[in-house]
Amino acid sequence: MRLFDLIPVQYRIAAVGLLLVMLAAGSAGLAWTAQDWRYGKQLERTARLHSDTLRELTQAAATLQRNEQDKRYALEQRLHKKDETHYKELTDEQTKQALLRDRLATADLRLSVVLAATDDISGCSVPTTPATGCVVHGTTRAQLDRAHAQRIIGITDAGDQGLIALRACQDYAKEVSTPK
Repeated sequence: MRLFDLIPVQYRIAAVGLLLVMLAAGSAGLAWTAQDWRYGKQLERTARLHSDTLRELTQAAATLQRNEQDKRYALEQRLHKKDETHYKELTDEQTKQALLRDRLATADLRLSVVLAATDDISGCSVPTTPATGCVVHGTTRAQLDRAHAQRIIGITDAGDQGLIALRACQDYAKEVSTPK
């Protein structure tokens, strides 16, 4: 007789059932472990792909930002050069105007105007031929008073400065609005 035969049948059935339950629980545990391993691999791969995508997006954004900064720097450099050019034009023009005013003040230079061939107001006509010894050929000219000449030069100076400022504004607007 064997030991197995001495155990009552109901205990044997219970022992076999318990063994089957243990085997089922072990295989279920193995199934859960395998499934966990598989899902863990998928989650790891998804996380890696997500990380790679974020890194690529960050690099693309940094490259784009660097390009925009380079464009802005180039624009600032061009505008700075144009500002220097316009400033030089303005100071050169102011120097010329100051020299002209000084020459007018010292009577080194005189402004004159061309007179009309006939004077409608007084009814007398002005000769169109120059007098002998005169350098001006053609119509007769009259010299302006120094104070009036300086006022005229001051008006033209303000006009020249306005034109230079206008040209600077137009160049700035063109430079800023033109994509490069």
